[in-house]
Amino acid sequence: MQHSKTIYLVGENDVTCQRLASLLEFMGEHPVLVAKHDLPALIENTPKPPLCLIIESGQSAGSLAASYPRVPVLLTAANGSLPAAVNIVGQIPPAVTYSELTQLLHYCQEYHRQRPMRCGGFGDTQQLELMRCLVGRSQGIEEVRTLISQVANTQANVLILGESGTGKEVTARSIHDISARREGPFVPVNCGAIPGDLLESELFGHEKGAFTGAISTRKGRFEMAQGGTLFLDEIGDMPMPMQVKLLRVLQERVFERVGGARPIEADVRIVAATHRKLDNMIKQGQFREDLYYRLNVFPVEVPALRERQEDIPLLITELQRRQYEELGLSLKFTDAAINSLCEHHWPGNVRELANLMERMSITHPDGVIDVHDLPVKYRHVEAPQFVAQYPEALNHAQDSIDSAPDKSFADRALADMEERDALHALFESDDSDAAMTVFPDEMLYDLSGPVNVALPVEGIDLRALLGELEVNLIEQALEQTEWVVARAADLLNMRRTTLVEKMRKYDLKREDA
Repeated sequence: MQHSKTIYLVGENDVTCQRLASLLEFMGEHPVLVAKHDLPALIENTPKPPLCLIIESGQSAGSLAASYPRVPVLLTAANGSLPAAVNIVGQIPPAVTYSELTQLLHYCQEYHRQRPMRCGGFGDTQQLELMRCLVGRSQGIEEVRTLISQVANTQANVLILGESGTGKEVTARSIHDISARREGPFVPVNCGAIPGDLLESELFGHEKGAFTGAISTRKGRFEMAQGGTLFLDEIGDMPMPMQVKLLRVLQERVFERVGGARPIEADVRIVAATHRKLDNMIKQGQFREDLYYRLNVFPVEVPALRERQEDIPLLITELQRRQYEELGLSLKFTDAAINSLCEHHWPGNVRELANLMERMSITHPDGVIDVHDLPVKYRHVEAPQFVAQYPEALNHAQDSIDSAPDKSFADRALADMEERDALHALFESDDSDAAMTVFPDEMLYDLSGPVNVALPVEGIDLRALLGELEVNLIEQALEQTEWVVARAADLLNMRRTTLVEKMRKYDLKREDA
């Protein structure tokens, strides 16, 4: 939030106001004495709000302060507590000292700096541009936006620090887009992707015949970026010999093409970025200390996504909007899926999130993503899984079999299908080698070892018996674990979702539920 250095002194005690005005002028500020009735017009017609209002304490001080929430207020000393207006940041004691007044003015500056961005105020165009590029409301990303706003219109070199995938190039582009050089080119160079022996020619260009293969004169990135911004990505991967040459250009602001002798002025703004710890590299002799201090005039550290997880829903919304604009896909996420993504560690940061969104748009185009639709490593919360029931499916199978020309063959096929389904339901688990022995109801079930059971002469209904046994074992497991489904699934050596599906199939519910 930008402000002017003007300080409005409002009050009826001219002696107090004059004394404070003299002290503020001595401190280099710009105090202005105003009458209370003139204050609304001054505030409304000023493009930047004043640094603060100094109001004489009294019964109307609170209501007057509340009328201007954009502006911090200091009250002259009075007995009693401060009024309730939130923009009253402190009191000026009668015998105020230089250090005390300096501290109070700092509070006023912080009130402007920390104020949430809103539409309709000064600098909204730049702030909205930053909000679009750097999505989020966390403290970390707010600080990045503040730093960008402060440095954009200067010529200072900027060093952007942060892990891979956090958005360092987006930050560099944001600095360029709201700077005075925004009409010039933004030229990125990945210092780690270009071989060291070619990097000098890539940056400074070369003359015809400068080396084998130089069949024509070629401009380098410095010339391409004239009047704009040169973004040196992964500066930590630049070879040491090239660091020396870059340092000279930063110091002298001139360079020469490879094989040339004519100096060329470097009218560029340098923004560098790296995911490496340059201070450690300096200690290890892998990065020049003098170059580091040339680049690190204004550091901006972009936080990792795991440090601003509250921004993940906003990032998902922004990525959804971009997918719709670019691909026409309207991907949606349930609340449970978003909560699960918020619990992820995100080692790949925002780039990993964008890749996941693209993957989901391929597997579920125009769909709604739930927890179970996410890749396994992104499932961090428990969520019920919907299992569709199709009671008409068996009827359709029966109808097709009844219409078969060979009825006896069709009967056998249906019986085989029913038996296969029953056996599959019973033995479905992660351990395909698990063995079970089935006994009639009146016998004791002992699954600890192999047991032989004689088949009755009259035969048995195997499918019904298997179903009863499955229900009985599931109920035992649930009772032993006090109906904790995950633990019961472990006892039965099956997936939790499989057990939930069987509980629905057999309508198994806790009696006291």
